[in-house]
Amino acid sequence: MSDMSSRGGEPKLLLPFLKPFYDAVIPLSWPIIRCAVGATLFVHGWGKLGRLPAFAASIAERGYGPSELGYLVFATELIGGACIAAGLFTRFWAAAAAIELGVITLGYIPNGFSWTKRGYEFTLMWGAILFAISLRGGGPYSLDRKLGKEL
Repeated sequence: MSDMSSRGGEPKLLLPFLKPFYDAVIPLSWPIIRCAVGATLFVHGWGKLGRLPAFAASIAERGYGPSELGYLVFATELIGGACIAAGLFTRFWAAAAAIELGVITLGYIPNGFSWTKRGYEFTLMWGAILFAISLRGGGPYSLDRKLGKEL
């Protein structure tokens, strides 16, 4: 048994008067993360809208697979991003996006870690966050919760 669980779980607050505030805002932490990640992914997909055929062709040119895969990437970012932000079919879309970011991360490994050298720093971070979202699901304040069902 870990030290934390033997003492009741949560550490004692240095400023105990903040407990009511923390108790009130903790449920908001997950939707804030989910909305920020989903909105960012959506905007990333939206940027491909005007150049979708060229983007799809570049997927094939870079050796990631057939050009049709580019349309799947686009849908994952645009539709998936909106769904993650809203908390709708959250686990499915977050898992799909985490897989996408995992593949992209593998492609950036030869460049090293630092994003300033086109490394995998941010693709790894975003992929890990999306993976965590896929494990947790929509959480409170999600359409999944409102529907009472999840994928």
